Amino acid sequence: MGNQQKIGFWILTSLVIGNMVGSGIFMLPRTLAEAASPAGVISAWIFTGLGVLFVAFVFGNLGKRKPELQGGPQIYAKELFKKGSKASTLTGFMSTWGYWIGNLAGNIAIVTTFASYLSTFFPVMTSQADLFTVGGFTLKVGNALTFLVCTIVLWGTHFIILKGIEGAGKINLAATAAKVTGFFIFIIIGLTAFEASNITPFIADKTTEVGETVGMLGQINAAAVATLWAFIGVESAVVFSSRAKKQSDVKRATVLGLMITLAIYIGISSLVMGLLPQEVLVTSEKPLIDAIETVLGPIGGKLLAALGLISLIGSTIGWTMLSAEVPSAAAKQGIFIPRFMKENKKGIPAFSLLLTNALGQLFIFSTISNSISEAFNFIIYIATLSYLVPYVIAAAFQLKLVITGETYGVKDGRLKDGIIGGVATFYSVYVLFAGTSDLKTFILGVLLLVSGLAFYRFMKQKPETPSTSQDTVLEENAS
Repeated sequence: MGNQQKIGFWILTSLVIGNMVGSGIFMLPRTLAEAASPAGVISAWIFTGLGVLFVAFVFGNLGKRKPELQGGPQIYAKELFKKGSKASTLTGFMSTWGYWIGNLAGNIAIVTTFASYLSTFFPVMTSQADLFTVGGFTLKVGNALTFLVCTIVLWGTHFIILKGIEGAGKINLAATAAKVTGFFIFIIIGLTAFEASNITPFIADKTTEVGETVGMLGQINAAAVATLWAFIGVESAVVFSSRAKKQSDVKRATVLGLMITLAIYIGISSLVMGLLPQEVLVTSEKPLIDAIETVLGPIGGKLLAALGLISLIGSTIGWTMLSAEVPSAAAKQGIFIPRFMKENKKGIPAFSLLLTNALGQLFIFSTISNSISEAFNFIIYIATLSYLVPYVIAAAFQLKLVITGETYGVKDGRLKDGIIGGVATFYSVYVLFAGTSDLKTFILGVLLLVSGLAFYRFMKQKPETPSTSQDTVLEENAS
């Protein structure tokens, strides 16, 4: 740990922005248009942005008051119970398990989106020509190429990270700077062709597939989980707090990253709605590209697709780093399988990175079959809800500190922190219930968390010394 590389404010900020502005921004305009009217979409962004802002304040406050608890919001689970108790360890383990699975599944969603945008330049990736048939299964040329591209991106990122977190962070910073610049240029260009008629009626009821009418509140409820997905990653600086050069940078990077991201989301969502008629938007496979092509033609679409590729490469690096860091940091806190603590000479959690990407590779098999792909999309939805559990836990832990007075002086902002914790808890619980209003979704979400119990017995393993681990040596040789 003594040779662990440290990361500064701007790399932390780029991780926050880069991990939030990933695959979601490219498809969310269509998803939200299906769920809500223009007024409902903008209201959902504001509601979610404010809710996530209070969650970010919680992260920043806990980082200041409990600096020894590093590694992500799931770490706080063990602090809700008596220190060293079975309840403390089990809660921490379950929270980490769900959060980790959500991370790695989300990362593969970004990787598959990268392949989708690459098809803009290589149409053969969408070819439905038969490559070969085995029994009743036929593999299409496009599906095979998509699988190959996703595999290369995943493992290419793996070896970049193995060479050092600072170098990987700098690549992420460059990609994030490019995407932020590109998106603001997109917003400026979009303003020149904005058609107010495309967002009228601004306030309107929506009709579901079964003919039910959904009012404004119902639309915001439906859009809340989708918009939350776009903010997943706001805790990135908190996850890497143990690697930050200065702990004060963690809160600053989180809030600044959130503000920049919210401006991008609202700006792009509003402009896409103004550039594309609603009936076109709800059927678009690449809404941002289709929108910019109305202004700049095909060349505009290719430029935005290129920006998307840069953006998604940066996000893949950031999410792969985060996915490996989460179980590793939890293991160091005594709430996850000790084996995940193993690091190489550059301080990279090599075993955690290897297993995370190996599981991710299994998810990539979803690209070879439409039926598997549909199953994976549902896993992504369930995994999104698993993020809310650590958010609720972090907010509840702040309330516990406020109530007990732990870490507080006589006049030390307890009322303000109590309000922040209360709002963050209300928001997280609200979206959790909105996302699990369907009983099937709720049950499967619970099963995702409970599935971790099958691996809880490995908690009894004794940790190995990172420098002497054979697996670590193999990882270093591979790099």
